[in-house]
Amino acid sequence: MNRTSYYVKKLTFSAMFVALAFVLPFLTGNIPEIGQALCPMHIPVILCGFICGWECGLVVGFVSPLLRLALGMMPLTTALPMAFELAAYGAIAGIMYRALPKKLPFMYIDLAVAMVAGRLVWGTVKFFMAGLDVNAFGLSAFWAGAVMGSIPGIIVQIVLIPAVVFALSRAGLVLDGGAKTKSGGAAAASKA
Repeated sequence: MNRTSYYVKKLTFSAMFVALAFVLPFLTGNIPEIGQALCPMHIPVILCGFICGWECGLVVGFVSPLLRLALGMMPLTTALPMAFELAAYGAIAGIMYRALPKKLPFMYIDLAVAMVAGRLVWGTVKFFMAGLDVNAFGLSAFWAGAVMGSIPGIIVQIVLIPAVVFALSRAGLVLDGGAKTKSGGAAAASKA
């Protein structure tokens, strides 16, 4: 694959992940509590980080909630922290996947680090939006929003994402984080 087709593929996959992040919440949108618990926008963003690399994961993660905000489907108080959270998810997933061996156990480590980092970023942005007021957004609010309210989504991500990435990797569809070379992922893809 030459360099141009490599970047066209990354752009195409990234656009597909933005579309999935936009559409998946509609599947759970009729019951907001279920939608929030399943975290449907997180899955395509994390997959993008694994498959297209940290740069694409960061952009897809940041843009997806803001697109829903621009179309009036999400309030600013939800979209802004989520944009930073999802950007962290996508970027960290891509960075970790590129850095660690491409074996299934390491994919779980990649995912866990990305999930923790994303939640911490979300909590930090929510805290700043609350005016650094612990009474408005303290540790109990963080715990309830970042962990307790998202347990079903966390379980779905742990079960689904490594399996999908592993399958796509075996099929040769992972565009970033492949075999390590001195010149990086794009060079490895261009040799394929």
